[in-house]
Amino acid sequence: MKFYLRFLLVAGIVFSAAAWTPAQAQATDLVASAPTYVPDLTHQNEPLPDGVFAWDSLLKATDTTNGQDFARFVFNFTNVFQAVSISAATNVTTLTNSVSVTNLVSVTNTSFFFFKKITPVEKISSVENYTYTTNVSSVTNVNAMPITILSVHPSCGCTTAELPPVPWTIAPGGTGQIKLAVNLAGKAGTVFKSVNVATDHGKKDLSLRINIAPPPPPRVMSEDERAAAVAAAKIDRQAVFKGECASCHSPKAPNIYGADLYNSVCAVCHESEHRATLVPDLKNLKIPTNEEFWRTWISIGKPGSVMPAFAQSQGGPLTDYQVATLAQYLNMQFPSKMTNNLGQ
Repeated sequence: MKFYLRFLLVAGIVFSAAAWTPAQAQATDLVASAPTYVPDLTHQNEPLPDGVFAWDSLLKATDTTNGQDFARFVFNFTNVFQAVSISAATNVTTLTNSVSVTNLVSVTNTSFFFFKKITPVEKISSVENYTYTTNVSSVTNVNAMPITILSVHPSCGCTTAELPPVPWTIAPGGTGQIKLAVNLAGKAGTVFKSVNVATDHGKKDLSLRINIAPPPPPRVMSEDERAAAVAAAKIDRQAVFKGECASCHSPKAPNIYGADLYNSVCAVCHESEHRATLVPDLKNLKIPTNEEFWRTWISIGKPGSVMPAFAQSQGGPLTDYQVATLAQYLNMQFPSKMTNNLGQ
């Protein structure tokens, strides 16, 4: 009997240990995941309040020269957002991170009983030597919070933005950059652009101002220089695209078209007050013209004359697209003036 009882006792201990061990192992294997910040999209279309992002500037300006391809900007910012939360507090003995406590506070200890009114501007760090405190209405806490950039939209297609993939969450105290580039093709004078930055706490506009300086006036050639240039063109009509001549007869920028291309390249000869007699006046041509006429003359010029071939396929500086836009402009600007036998 004693042996039997001892056997049952040992078996019970072993069984209990076996049952306890997996449960303990299972409990210790659990790992709590870190909380994930989920943006609140209900405020994305509201104005972004001050004190959320600290920008190095909301307006940036730059000076460029005529013919420059792009104007570039960099906006730097820091997440300084702090969320204010107000929560009820009762039956507390210690208050921390408090900005203000209002309402009537009843405090009792072992020796006396009294009432005290705490003003909204009075800061409380702790309550000492009190058995309890009740009837405290609220405690204000301030916590740094992440901010998420949801989108960045420039005001037009000529402006592009460079930033990490959105949604882009910036941790409390984190910094970032938004890089912007404005295509200056066909632009002159002072240009204004804007970029809208939308976040989960509102949106903000960044402003750009670009001052484009006019090109320097061309150097006036002397009569001897002009005569030498015409003589060289008679020998090789493509000579205008070589050496010093190229500065006047080639495009001032690679991405100009139509009217800008005419004023940059063609007007040098055809609109000059010193226009040579062998250079025709395009406003008073006495032959039929149309868009195909202009495209042909621009592309291959006229062999045996000083009119060069502007198409790249013929050794000139213009792409097929530039030739097409220039021909279209000339056809509208200088329509055919030929009349029929009735004078109509």
